[in-house]
Amino acid sequence: MTTSEFRSPPWLGNSHLQTLWRKFVPPLPLEQRRERLILADGDFIDLDWAGPAPAASAGLRIVVLLHGLCGSSQSPYIVELQRQLADAGVSSVAMNFRGCSGEYNLLARAYHSGVAEDLDEVYEQLIINYPQHNFLFSGYSLGASVLLNWLANRGEELAGLRAVAVSTPFQLALCSQSMLSGMSKFYGTYFVRLLTQDFEAKIKHLETRNEDSATILRKLLEQASSLNTLWEFDDQITAPLHGFDGADDYYARCSSGSRLGQVKARTLLLQSADDPLIPSTALPSTADLAAGTKLELSTRGGHVGFIARGQRSWLETRIAHFLLSEE
Repeated sequence: MTTSEFRSPPWLGNSHLQTLWRKFVPPLPLEQRRERLILADGDFIDLDWAGPAPAASAGLRIVVLLHGLCGSSQSPYIVELQRQLADAGVSSVAMNFRGCSGEYNLLARAYHSGVAEDLDEVYEQLIINYPQHNFLFSGYSLGASVLLNWLANRGEELAGLRAVAVSTPFQLALCSQSMLSGMSKFYGTYFVRLLTQDFEAKIKHLETRNEDSATILRKLLEQASSLNTLWEFDDQITAPLHGFDGADDYYARCSSGSRLGQVKARTLLLQSADDPLIPSTALPSTADLAAGTKLELSTRGGHVGFIARGQRSWLETRIAHFLLSEE
C-alpha cells in the first residue's frame, strides 16, 4: 500500500462534501454515441462512446468505464473521465448496467456487485469488433466491484491489461452494515429510496412489455416485509432476483476483497481513508493483493470524490495517467 499524493482543499476537507460535490456541481455536456448490444438472454446493454472513433484512437486504445450503484454513463465521474480521454485522443466506452441507460431492460433481472457475466459479454463483443485494439478499464464503487470480480474470474488471461478501481466496497457486508448508523445511514436511505422507486417503475414498464418478468418483480415486492435499509433491499430483492440465498450469501459470493489475489491485470486501487460508505475494516491488506496490484490510499477524498486544491479533475488525471502511461 502506498500513500496517495491527493490533497483536499480546506473548504472540501469533509468526507461528505467530497462525496456530494460531483452531484451538485455537474460536468459540462459531453457528446456521446450510443450503441446497443443484444445479450445472449435476449436483453440488452447500452454502451455510450466518447472521443475519437476507435479506429482513430491514439495507440489503438479503448477505455471501458463501469459506473456505480444507481449511476449511469451520465454520472459526473464517467463524463469527466471520458472528456479527459477524448482530449488525449483516446476512445472510451461507458457500459450502462441493465436498466441504467434511461430505458428499463426487458427481463426481471437487473445488476449487482458481482454481475461479471454481463461485462464478459460486452468485452467479448468489443474484442470481436476491434481485434487490434488494447483495452483498459476503470470502475467506480459497485462498478469497481464488478470489474475486480471479472478480472479475478479471468485471471492470467487478462494479465496484459491495465485497470483502475475507485472507491471499491471490498467487503460488501461491512459496507452495508456501516450504512445502518451515523451519518453513513443517510447514504443507505438514499440508495434504498432510489432503488425502490426504480423497482416499482420497472414493474409498470414491464406490464405492457413482458408480463412474466413483471409478475416476478411484483411478487418479490409483495413478499418484502420491509425495505428501509440497503441490507433489507439486498436480502429481499437483489439476492432472490439474482439467485442468491439472501443478502449474506450475496455479499459473501460477490465481495471482491477475498479475490484480489486472483487479479493478474496491472491494477490500481484508489481509496480514501475517510470514505463514508467504506469502513477501514473493509480495506484489503498488502498481503491480499496480487503482485501487479497497487493500493493507493489517501487521507481524505470521500467516496468517488477526490476533488483536489485547484484541480477538480485530479481523479480523472490520476486514472488516465495510470492507464495511458508505462507507470
